[in-house]
Amino acid sequence: MRFEFDYKKPKIIAEIGCNHMGQMSIAKELIDLAKEAGVGFVKFQKRNNMELLTEEQYNTPHPVLSNSYGDTYGAHREFLEFDVAQNKELKEYCDSIGIVYSTSVWDVTSAKEMITFEPEFLKVPSACNNNFEMLKVLRDEFKGQVQISIGMTTKEEVEKIISFFEQTNQAQSRLLIYSCTSGYPVPAEDVALLEINWLYEHYQDRVNEIGFSGHHLGVALDAAAYTLGARWIERHFTKDRTWKGTDHSASLEPQGLQKLVRDLNAIYQALHFKQSEIMPIEQVQRDKLKNRK
Repeated sequence: MRFEFDYKKPKIIAEIGCNHMGQMSIAKELIDLAKEAGVGFVKFQKRNNMELLTEEQYNTPHPVLSNSYGDTYGAHREFLEFDVAQNKELKEYCDSIGIVYSTSVWDVTSAKEMITFEPEFLKVPSACNNNFEMLKVLRDEFKGQVQISIGMTTKEEVEKIISFFEQTNQAQSRLLIYSCTSGYPVPAEDVALLEINWLYEHYQDRVNEIGFSGHHLGVALDAAAYTLGARWIERHFTKDRTWKGTDHSASLEPQGLQKLVRDLNAIYQALHFKQSEIMPIEQVQRDKLKNRK
């Protein structure tokens, strides 16, 4: 790995996603809690479900009925969906309290709608990073950073995505790739942190940044991911992991998010060489304790 230890302060995203359970009041409360925890970014999800899903997918029951908010998967997704006006309200609320709003986009319509807000970045989830019609919209019509997760994606497919952005010289300046394992939650043995090394070895000079999107439990692995070079750390966030829904079980609660911010910032402060052979804090101990015989 050619990473040169030029560590920068970690950029942490609280992925609220659909953990608001379709309620604006909960969405804003989660934004407040993320802000209090010290993260700089919150992210939601935007879908046009009729465009995203096939008729069969839309009308089939949710695979886990206890997590469903509707009689069909489509009805479940519609219940959790915020429309354009509601997303605009969320962005304005984020702006008012000093935290950055963003969203994942899952289809062409959603991408076109969300770029009208001119957010700092938009995210493409692993599930639809092969939707090149949508990627073209983000590449050619959006000016911000494009962040893409590569869970459940082959290395050949990763190369195709990056090459697509290189066709218009957009990869180096605008493309962020997240190392990711798709699962909710993901056990430690499946997180595969050394994929971050692989991304640096192959794409350090070809993309703008490399990050880590985690669906594991706890925050220890995020610390390792940052130390390996992940510039961005993205974690799902909820107020209560027992709430109804698919993503809550793989999410951090407020105390966990606070610990993540605290730990990553402490690691950032510690990742450097000594400024002198004997540091000032050591000199006191050297004068007191160093063997003199």
